[in-house]
Amino acid sequence: MSQDALRQQFVQVAGRIGAEVVAFSDIAGAVAYIAERAGGPLLLPPFASSQREDLGEKLRLAGCQVIEGDLRPQAASAAAGVTGANFALADTGSVVLESTAEAIRLATTLPERHFVLLDPATIVADGLAAVPILRRFHQLAPRNYLAYISGPSRTADIERVLTIGVHGPCELHILLVEGISGDFFEM
Repeated sequence: MSQDALRQQFVQVAGRIGAEVVAFSDIAGAVAYIAERAGGPLLLPPFASSQREDLGEKLRLAGCQVIEGDLRPQAASAAAGVTGANFALADTGSVVLESTAEAIRLATTLPERHFVLLDPATIVADGLAAVPILRRFHQLAPRNYLAYISGPSRTADIERVLTIGVHGPCELHILLVEGISGDFFEM
């Protein structure tokens, strides 16, 4: 399957499970999108593409209140979290990110909105296609934690009624940014 076909499948499947997927040709469009929708303070844990792109400064210039450094003291009051993703699975619409650092886990679970920066070149077909990537992750850092995020948080364990946002964000925004990072192992 071509990369364009994988991208189309990912966008369709992620949309069906409740994620908002938007494509940008550069980081400036993604910054404007986040600034419009953050809804309050946002957690920005350190990850490679955020540091390379000076994302914190760009978000501040766009009017966002950015929380960096030690996120724990202010995590409960944040409206949004911004992270990268290492890769995505087209067949499930899931993003996969290295989440060993507490700051990444805080940004992906506590705020109402989670914005994920994903390079569309890192979309793979399915779990089987991800096996070589996962093997390499294990070789590079055998005790790392990888999170698979599929749509906004949802549960139906309370009287079998589907509820969104109980165990994590109510909104998942996957921002496809061309060239943000084609490296599956960048953390």
